[in-house]
Amino acid sequence: MSTAWRAAEVVAAHEETATARTIRLRIPGLTGHLAGQHVDVRLTAPDGYQAVRSYSIASASGAGGLAPDELELTVEELPDGEVSPYLVHGLSVGDQLEVRGPVGGWFVWRDGDEGPVQLIAGGSGVVPLMSMARAHAAAGSSAPFRLLYSARTPMSVYYRDELMALGEAAAPLRVDYVYTREAPAGWPVAAGRLTQEGLGALVLPAAESPAFFLCGSTPFVETVSGWLVDAGHDPARIRTERYGGIGGAA
Repeated sequence: MSTAWRAAEVVAAHEETATARTIRLRIPGLTGHLAGQHVDVRLTAPDGYQAVRSYSIASASGAGGLAPDELELTVEELPDGEVSPYLVHGLSVGDQLEVRGPVGGWFVWRDGDEGPVQLIAGGSGVVPLMSMARAHAAAGSSAPFRLLYSARTPMSVYYRDELMALGEAAAPLRVDYVYTREAPAGWPVAAGRLTQEGLGALVLPAAESPAFFLCGSTPFVETVSGWLVDAGHDPARIRTERYGGIGGAA
Protein backbone atom coordinates (compact mmCIF):
# COMPACT_ATOMS: atom_id res chain seq x y z
CA MET A 1 0.00 0.00 0.00
CA SER A 2 1.13 3.51 -0.78
CA THR A 3 0.44 5.82 2.18
CA ALA A 4 1.14 8.95 0.17
CA TRP A 5 -1.59 10.98 -1.52
CA ARG A 6 -1.18 11.02 -5.30
CA ALA A 7 -2.86 12.96 -8.07
CA ALA A 8 -5.09 10.70 -10.18
CA GLU A 9 -6.44 11.82 -13.55
CA VAL A 10 -9.94 10.93 -14.70
CA VAL A 11 -9.47 9.31 -18.11
CA ALA A 12 -13.00 7.94 -18.68
CA ALA A 13 -16.39 7.75 -16.99
CA HIS A 14 -19.79 6.27 -17.75
CA GLU A 15 -23.17 5.90 -16.10
CA GLU A 16 -23.74 2.53 -14.43
CA THR A 17 -27.27 3.22 -13.21
CA ALA A 18 -29.32 6.37 -12.69
CA THR A 19 -27.51 6.94 -9.39
CA ALA A 20 -24.13 5.31 -9.94
CA ARG A 21 -21.13 6.05 -12.14
CA THR A 22 -17.98 4.15 -13.05
CA ILE A 23 -14.84 6.31 -13.12
CA ARG A 24 -11.52 5.27 -14.64
CA LEU A 25 -8.45 6.80 -13.01
CA ARG A 26 -4.83 6.91 -14.11
CA ILE A 27 -2.53 7.00 -11.08
CA PRO A 28 1.19 7.63 -11.78
CA GLY A 29 3.30 5.02 -10.03
CA LEU A 30 0.50 2.49 -9.66
CA THR A 31 1.71 -0.96 -10.68
CA GLY A 32 -1.45 -2.97 -10.11
CA HIS A 33 -3.84 -3.93 -7.33
CA LEU A 34 -5.47 -6.96 -5.76
CA ALA A 35 -9.09 -7.87 -6.44
CA GLY A 36 -11.11 -6.62 -3.48
CA GLN A 37 -8.92 -3.69 -2.45
CA HIS A 38 -10.08 -0.08 -2.14
CA VAL A 39 -8.62 3.41 -2.39
CA ASP A 40 -9.13 6.54 -0.32
CA VAL A 41 -10.29 9.63 -2.22
CA ARG A 42 -9.75 13.14 -0.84
CA LEU A 43 -11.50 16.30 -2.02
CA THR A 44 -10.39 19.77 -0.91
CA ALA A 45 -12.77 22.75 -1.01
CA PRO A 46 -11.58 26.27 -1.89
CA ASP A 47 -11.74 27.19 1.81
CA GLY A 48 -9.43 24.29 2.67
CA TYR A 49 -12.08 21.94 4.03
CA GLN A 50 -11.25 18.32 3.17
CA ALA A 51 -13.43 15.23 2.91
CA VAL A 52 -12.04 11.71 2.63
CA ARG A 53 -14.01 8.65 1.56
CA SER A 54 -13.05 5.07 0.70
CA TYR A 55 -14.24 3.42 -2.52
CA SER A 56 -13.84 -0.18 -3.62
CA ILE A 57 -11.96 -0.87 -6.82
CA ALA A 58 -14.23 -2.40 -9.46
CA SER A 59 -11.64 -3.36 -12.06
CA ALA A 60 -9.20 -6.25 -12.28
CA SER A 61 -5.56 -5.20 -12.44
CA GLY A 62 -4.38 -4.75 -16.03
CA ALA A 63 -7.54 -6.35 -17.49
CA GLY A 64 -10.45 -5.05 -19.49
CA GLY A 65 -8.29 -2.73 -21.55
CA LEU A 66 -6.83 -0.97 -18.51
CA ALA A 67 -3.14 -0.19 -18.18
CA PRO A 68 -1.33 -1.29 -14.99
CA ASP A 69 -1.47 2.29 -13.70
CA GLU A 70 -5.25 2.52 -14.17
CA LEU A 71 -8.18 1.36 -12.10
CA GLU A 72 -11.93 1.89 -11.98
CA LEU A 73 -14.26 2.88 -9.16
CA THR A 74 -18.03 2.58 -9.22
CA VAL A 75 -19.60 5.20 -6.97
CA GLU A 76 -23.20 5.23 -5.76
CA GLU A 77 -24.60 8.69 -5.02
CA LEU A 78 -25.83 9.38 -1.52
CA PRO A 79 -28.17 12.41 -1.63
CA ASP A 80 -26.69 13.86 1.59
CA GLY A 81 -23.11 12.86 0.80
CA GLU A 82 -20.21 15.29 0.72
CA VAL A 83 -18.23 13.43 -1.92
CA SER A 84 -20.37 11.02 -3.94
CA PRO A 85 -22.68 13.63 -5.59
CA TYR A 86 -19.63 15.36 -7.04
CA LEU A 87 -18.06 12.11 -8.24
CA VAL A 88 -21.31 10.97 -9.85
CA HIS A 89 -22.45 14.26 -11.38
CA GLY A 90 -19.70 16.87 -11.25
CA LEU A 91 -16.49 15.11 -12.18
CA SER A 92 -15.27 15.37 -15.81
CA VAL A 93 -12.67 13.58 -17.89
CA GLY A 94 -9.37 15.40 -17.41
CA ASP A 95 -10.13 16.37 -13.79
CA GLN A 96 -7.85 15.23 -11.01
CA LEU A 97 -8.50 13.64 -7.63
CA GLU A 98 -6.23 12.94 -4.69
CA VAL A 99 -5.98 9.20 -4.12
CA ARG A 100 -4.23 7.01 -1.55
CA GLY A 101 -3.79 3.26 -1.84
CA PRO A 102 -4.69 0.62 -2.94
CA VAL A 103 -5.55 -0.55 0.57
CA GLY A 104 -6.36 -3.98 1.97
CA GLY A 105 -4.92 -7.47 2.07
CA TRP A 106 -7.59 -9.59 3.77
CA PHE A 107 -10.78 -9.05 1.75
CA VAL A 108 -9.02 -10.02 -1.48
CA TRP A 109 -9.02 -12.86 -3.98
CA ARG A 110 -5.74 -13.92 -5.57
CA ASP A 111 -5.59 -15.85 -8.83
CA GLY A 112 -3.55 -18.59 -7.16
CA ASP A 113 -6.52 -19.44 -4.93
CA GLU A 114 -8.10 -22.53 -6.51
CA GLY A 115 -10.86 -23.39 -4.05
CA PRO A 116 -14.55 -22.69 -4.75
CA VAL A 117 -15.69 -19.12 -4.13
CA GLN A 118 -19.12 -17.78 -3.29
CA LEU A 119 -19.60 -14.03 -3.67
CA ILE A 120 -22.62 -12.40 -2.00
CA ALA A 121 -23.50 -8.77 -2.75
CA GLY A 122 -26.06 -6.45 -1.27
CA GLY A 123 -26.66 -3.47 -3.56
CA SER A 124 -23.50 -1.49 -4.30
CA GLY A 125 -21.56 -4.10 -2.32
CA VAL A 126 -21.16 -5.83 -5.66
CA VAL A 127 -18.29 -3.46 -6.59
CA PRO A 128 -15.32 -5.25 -4.93
CA LEU A 129 -16.86 -8.60 -5.83
CA MET A 130 -16.94 -7.53 -9.49
CA SER A 131 -13.21 -6.90 -9.24
CA MET A 132 -12.83 -10.52 -8.09
CA ALA A 133 -15.07 -11.86 -10.87
CA ARG A 134 -13.11 -9.91 -13.46
CA ALA A 135 -9.78 -11.07 -12.03
CA HIS A 136 -11.04 -14.66 -12.05
CA ALA A 137 -11.97 -14.39 -15.73
CA ALA A 138 -8.75 -12.59 -16.70
CA ALA A 139 -6.64 -15.26 -15.01
CA GLY A 140 -8.52 -18.11 -16.68
CA SER A 141 -8.88 -19.58 -13.21
CA SER A 142 -10.47 -22.99 -12.80
CA ALA A 143 -11.77 -22.11 -9.31
CA PRO A 144 -15.58 -22.45 -9.23
CA PHE A 145 -17.09 -18.96 -8.85
CA ARG A 146 -20.65 -17.96 -8.00
CA LEU A 147 -22.28 -14.62 -7.26
CA LEU A 148 -25.51 -14.05 -5.35
CA TYR A 149 -26.59 -10.47 -6.02
CA SER A 150 -29.37 -8.82 -4.01
CA ALA A 151 -30.65 -5.67 -5.75
CA ARG A 152 -33.70 -3.48 -5.32
CA THR A 153 -34.85 -3.54 -8.95
CA PRO A 154 -33.52 -4.66 -12.35
CA MET A 155 -32.59 -1.03 -13.10
CA SER A 156 -30.38 -0.87 -10.01
CA VAL A 157 -28.17 -3.79 -11.09
CA TYR A 158 -24.57 -2.82 -11.88
CA TYR A 159 -22.62 -4.43 -14.76
CA ARG A 160 -25.61 -6.39 -16.04
CA ASP A 161 -24.33 -7.04 -19.58
CA GLU A 162 -20.86 -7.97 -18.40
CA LEU A 163 -22.20 -10.31 -15.75
CA MET A 164 -24.21 -12.05 -18.45
CA ALA A 165 -21.09 -12.38 -20.59
CA LEU A 166 -19.07 -13.75 -17.67
CA GLY A 167 -21.73 -16.40 -17.24
CA GLU A 168 -20.97 -17.59 -20.76
CA ALA A 169 -17.17 -17.45 -20.45
CA ALA A 170 -14.82 -20.43 -20.60
CA ALA A 171 -14.59 -20.38 -16.80
CA PRO A 172 -18.18 -19.26 -16.18
CA LEU A 173 -19.44 -17.16 -13.31
CA ARG A 174 -22.83 -18.31 -12.11
CA VAL A 175 -24.97 -15.33 -11.12
CA ASP A 176 -28.18 -15.57 -9.07
CA TYR A 177 -30.33 -12.50 -8.44
CA VAL A 178 -32.66 -11.59 -5.60
CA TYR A 179 -34.83 -8.53 -6.26
CA THR A 180 -36.08 -6.92 -3.08
CA ARG A 181 -38.58 -4.33 -4.41
CA GLU A 182 -39.37 -5.03 -8.05
CA ALA A 183 -38.63 -8.15 -10.09
CA PRO A 184 -38.41 -8.34 -13.90
CA ALA A 185 -41.54 -9.30 -15.81
CA GLY A 186 -41.92 -13.07 -15.76
CA TRP A 187 -39.39 -13.54 -12.95
CA PRO A 188 -40.14 -16.87 -11.22
CA VAL A 189 -39.88 -15.46 -7.69
CA ALA A 190 -41.81 -12.53 -6.24
CA ALA A 191 -39.81 -9.50 -5.15
CA GLY A 192 -38.75 -9.63 -1.53
CA ARG A 193 -35.75 -9.66 0.73
CA LEU A 194 -33.36 -12.57 0.82
CA THR A 195 -34.43 -15.19 3.37
CA GLN A 196 -32.45 -17.80 5.24
CA GLU A 197 -34.14 -20.56 3.27
CA GLY A 198 -33.52 -18.75 -0.02
CA LEU A 199 -29.87 -18.24 0.85
CA GLY A 200 -29.37 -21.95 1.42
CA ALA A 201 -30.73 -22.72 -2.03
CA LEU A 202 -28.55 -20.16 -3.81
CA VAL A 203 -25.05 -20.64 -2.37
CA LEU A 204 -22.46 -23.38 -2.55
CA PRO A 205 -23.04 -26.03 0.12
CA ALA A 206 -20.92 -26.33 3.25
CA ALA A 207 -19.70 -29.74 2.08
CA GLU A 208 -17.70 -28.00 -0.67
CA SER A 209 -15.99 -25.69 1.88
CA PRO A 210 -16.29 -22.55 -0.24
CA ALA A 211 -14.61 -19.26 0.58
CA PHE A 212 -17.21 -16.52 1.02
CA PHE A 213 -16.76 -12.85 0.19
CA LEU A 214 -19.75 -10.90 1.45
CA CYS A 215 -20.22 -7.14 0.95
CA GLY A 216 -23.16 -4.84 1.62
CA SER A 217 -24.77 -2.75 4.32
CA THR A 218 -24.00 -3.65 7.92
CA PRO A 219 -27.45 -5.22 8.63
CA PHE A 220 -27.25 -7.26 5.40
CA VAL A 221 -23.73 -8.50 6.13
CA GLU A 222 -24.42 -9.38 9.75
CA THR A 223 -27.65 -11.20 8.94
CA VAL A 224 -26.32 -13.20 6.00
CA SER A 225 -23.04 -14.13 7.67
CA GLY A 226 -25.02 -15.40 10.67
CA TRP A 227 -27.20 -17.53 8.40
CA LEU A 228 -24.10 -19.01 6.77
CA VAL A 229 -22.65 -20.02 10.12
CA ASP A 230 -26.01 -21.53 11.11
CA ALA A 231 -25.92 -23.56 7.89
CA GLY A 232 -22.60 -25.12 8.88
CA HIS A 233 -20.14 -22.94 6.99
CA ASP A 234 -16.76 -22.35 8.62
CA PRO A 235 -16.68 -18.79 10.07
CA ALA A 236 -12.99 -18.60 9.17
CA ARG A 237 -13.97 -18.98 5.49
CA ILE A 238 -16.40 -16.03 5.58
CA ARG A 239 -14.82 -12.67 4.79
CA THR A 240 -16.95 -9.58 5.04
CA GLU A 241 -16.79 -5.95 3.99
CA ARG A 242 -19.33 -3.27 4.88
CA TYR A 243 -20.26 0.00 3.22
CA GLY A 244 -17.99 2.77 4.37
CA GLY A 245 -14.36 3.42 5.10
CA ILE A 246 -12.38 6.24 6.64
CA GLY A 247 -15.32 8.60 6.52
CA GLY A 248 -18.03 6.23 5.41
CA ALA A 249 -19.20 5.71 1.87
CA ALA A 250 -20.63 8.95 0.54
